[in-house]
Amino acid sequence: MSNKNNQQKLFNFAIEDVFTACGIIEEFVSIPDGVDEHEATIQAWQYLIDTGACWELQGWYGRGAQALINDGTCTPRYRNKS
Repeated sequence: MSNKNNQQKLFNFAIEDVFTACGIIEEFVSIPDGVDEHEATIQAWQYLIDTGACWELQGWYGRGAQALINDGTCTPRYRNKS
């Protein structure tokens, strides 16, 4: 099952791009009605972690993502240990 499908089951919407994830985190993109703001923000951070974008953006994204991973709010991106 894709990450998008998992997000839709849990939150009734899915973040599909970096712009939307950043917009939710920085509050310039509206969160759909009926979606919990806190959960949407965590989902946005998790999207940036899963795609690796948080490590490519401004430094505070990486620091924020690492803090959320460290405190257990978000999970680290799966890395294949081949």
